[in-house]
Parts: sequence; structure tokens; C-alpha cells
Amino acid sequence: MIETTFRDAIHRCIDEEMERNPDVFVIGEDIGRYEGTFKVTKGLWPKYGEKRVVDTPIVEPGFTGIAIGAAMTGLRPIVEMMTMSFSILALDQIINHAAKIHYMTGGQVSVPMVVRGPGGAAKQLSAQHSHSLEGWYAHVPGLKVVAPATVQDAYGMLKTAVWDDNPVIFTENPGLYTLKGTIPDDKDFTVPFGKAQILREGSDLSLVGYSRMTQVNLAVAEKLAEKGLSAEVVDVRSLLPLDTETIYASVRKTHRAVVVYEDWRSGGFGAEIAARIGEDCFDDLDSPVLRVGGLNVPMPYARVLELECIPDVDDVLATIERKLG
Repeated sequence: MIETTFRDAIHRCIDEEMERNPDVFVIGEDIGRYEGTFKVTKGLWPKYGEKRVVDTPIVEPGFTGIAIGAAMTGLRPIVEMMTMSFSILALDQIINHAAKIHYMTGGQVSVPMVVRGPGGAAKQLSAQHSHSLEGWYAHVPGLKVVAPATVQDAYGMLKTAVWDDNPVIFTENPGLYTLKGTIPDDKDFTVPFGKAQILREGSDLSLVGYSRMTQVNLAVAEKLAEKGLSAEVVDVRSLLPLDTETIYASVRKTHRAVVVYEDWRSGGFGAEIAARIGEDCFDDLDSPVLRVGGLNVPMPYARVLELECIPDVDDVLATIERKLG
């Protein structure tokens, strides 16, 4: 096993896949000489050159469109968004083209591309740089959407994304970049999409989340254990496709569910998960499904206000205590 960080696991994956396959290239703003805002592409430009590490102007619709065209001809682009908030500018390219081309050509043309970058709040990046957009993309047929919460999944799921023949939205919460963990010393290691995982077994309550909120849920479970409550932590990790069976099996065992997500509470993807649990596990529930999401406000710049908007351990514990007793 190799000890590394979430950020370096992503970097290692990209480097290995570019080395393995000359059709893989990266494209985006400031990813070459500057090595990316979060330094995920560090060292790639001198190693692979400007034709495979393509620095672009600040024009998301343009370089996303270029990547789509390249993917249609057989290349495998990895598009880095400086922040996933900026992918909003490329929604037409991603939703109307990347997600639809395979369907509209009757399966004759594929778009094997990855759109990746930091999604969610970092630290005082304010309202235009802090969006959690994974729920938006998970609403779109034709895309695959993943949000890893562990170092191993960041590495293994990005491998799967690069090898996939469909467009993949790969969101990386910036709060996870320094998270430490291990990855296998195996360049062929992958983690499949559409498969949730249980990171902590429990019997009294299911804590369901993805991305950084999974790490929050693990901390919540530790606090609940001190009070004699056994919480099971379900890491969704793949939003589209979504593994409902693992989620349902956990809820049917514990009979209670709390869904935690960083996105705005109203209409966030956690609401979709909660709705499905409510519909399909109604007779197994001893209490209503609860949601803990971000506040429905533009993200403030002031740190003390920013922290109020993002779900944390205390928010989840307070919701559990208030609603479940």
C-alpha cells in the first residue's frame, strides 16, 4: 500500500493514465506551467509537453467543446475546471452535447471524457466559487457523476472514469485534498461506479452521505458512540448511477436514516436520496427520513458566516437529537 493524500492520489492516477495511454490528455486553465490552482497537475507539463497538457484561455465553453470533439474522435480528455462552479459556463456543452451525442447518434459515437475539479466550499472563496453542483449533473441522463470521499476512492474511481466510454463528472471537494490515506500499489486498481459502501457498521441509525460529508458522518458516528448509539455510515460515492440497494439494506437494518449533503438543502441531491428511502423503505422506518444540507443562501465570504452555511458535526448531531431524541 502507498500512503498519500487525496490530491496526490488524483495526480498519481492522471500521471499513470497519461503514461499508459497516449490518447489521454489534460486540458484547462493554468494547468501547465502554473500546475493548477490546487496543484493537481504538478509536474505534468514538463513531462508530457504542451500538446498533452493543454493550457487554455479563460473560456470554459471553448475548451470543454474542444474536449468533446477530441473525445468523439477517439481521444480521452480529462478536463480540469479551476472550480466546478465555473463549469456552469459550459453547461450547454456538457448537457446538450457531451451527455446527448451517444444517444442522438444511435450509439455510433461515444464521448469518453472526464470533467473534474474542486466542487464545494473551500475556505473563503465566496459565492461564485463554492457551489456543490453534483446534484445538477446527476439530474442529466447520459452523464455519470461521482463524488469520492476517501483517498482510495479518489484514485480508483478516477481510473474508472478515465477508462469509461461515457462522459463522467468527477467532483473533488477541496476540503478533502489534504486528507491522508492509502492506495494499492497497483496501476490497474479501480473502484466501480454504482456501488455504495459501508464505512462503519451500526444498528441504530444510518448516516448517508457522499464526498466530504461522509467524513463528517464518520465523525458524527464517533460522537454518537460515546452516547451509546450505534450509527452506520453509508458512503454513496456514486450519484449517477446510484446504488440504492446498499442504502436500503442499511436503512432496513437500522430503521432510521439521516442524509447529509453540502449542497443547498432545497433541491440538493440528498433530497433525492431521502425521497427514494421514503418511497421504498416506508414500512421499515421507525421515524421520518431527515436531511441535513447547506443553508439556502449564496456562500458568504466572511469565515464565521461561511462555516454557518456548511453542515458540520454539530449540525448533524443537533438534528438527530432534535428529531429522533
